[in-house]
Amino acid sequence: MKRPAYATDKVLKTFIKNALEEDIQDGDHSTLSTIPKNLEQSAKLLVKQDCILAGVELAEIIFKTFDKDLKVEIFIKDGEAAKVGDIALMVNGSARSILSTERLVLNCMQRMSGIATLTHDWDSRLVGTKTKLLDTRKTTPNFRVCEKWAVAIGGGTNHRYGLYDMIMLKDNHIDYNGSITNAVKMAKDYVKSTKKKLKIEVETRNLEEVKEAIKAKVDRIMLDNMNVPMMKQAVEMINGSCESEASGGITRDMLKEIASTGVTYISAGALTHSAENIDLSLKAVK
Repeated sequence: MKRPAYATDKVLKTFIKNALEEDIQDGDHSTLSTIPKNLEQSAKLLVKQDCILAGVELAEIIFKTFDKDLKVEIFIKDGEAAKVGDIALMVNGSARSILSTERLVLNCMQRMSGIATLTHDWDSRLVGTKTKLLDTRKTTPNFRVCEKWAVAIGGGTNHRYGLYDMIMLKDNHIDYNGSITNAVKMAKDYVKSTKKKLKIEVETRNLEEVKEAIKAKVDRIMLDNMNVPMMKQAVEMINGSCESEASGGITRDMLKEIASTGVTYISAGALTHSAENIDLSLKAVK
C-alpha cells in the first residue's frame, strides 16, 4: 500500500535516528567485539505467528538508513497475510549492520503487525456497512507514526494525526468554556482569524448536547459513551447534516450493532493501545 502522507522521509529519518541512538549510543559492543568488520552474511525475517504483516517498508528503510549497502529482498508486503513459517524478507550485507539493526526492525514490525492484525479483524466486522473504523491519539509517545501507519495497513482509517490538524472540542474544553455553543463560536472565530483549514468536531454526552452541536453547525459530532438506542436517536437527529462518530468503550462485539445505527465512523483506542505484538524473528542464514 502507499505510504501515508504523515510518514514522510523526514519524520521517519528522525524516528530511526533517535531509536538507533537510544539503542547503540557509543557502539554495539557485542557485535563490534565478535564480528569481523568485513564479514558479509544473510538473515531471514521469520514469521512465527499468523498475522497481517506490517512494517516491511519501514524495515527496509531502517536497514538502508543504517547501511546503504544492505540489500533487502521482500517476499511478503505490508498488509498481506502471513502464516507461521513464512519468510517475510531477506537481508544481505555487513553482518555487523544486520546485527545492530535487528532489534529495532523487530520491535517495529512486531508492534505494527499486531496493530494491523487487530485492525483487520475489527474492520472485517464492518464489511457491508458504510461505517469506517478510526484510530485515536491513544498511541505510544514517539511511536505514533508507526502505530497509525499500522492501522492504515490493517484497513482502518486514521483519525486526526495530532492536535494540530483538526479541532476536537472534548468534554473538558466544553466544561472549561461553559457550553458547546460558546466553544464552537470561539473555535470558528479562531479558524477565521488564523486562516487555517481546520474541521471542527464536538464531543457530546447526551441528546441535549447533540441538539446544541447540530445548531452550532460543526463538521462532526462525536457520540461519546452512548448506548445503542441513544446513538440511533442521535444519528436520526443529525440526519446527515454533518458526520457522526461513535466513541468510548468500543469493543469488537459491539461493532456491527453500532454500525447499524448509521454512524459515519467508529473510533477505538483499543486498536493501538491493546494490540498484542506478533512473534517475529530475524535468523542468520547458515
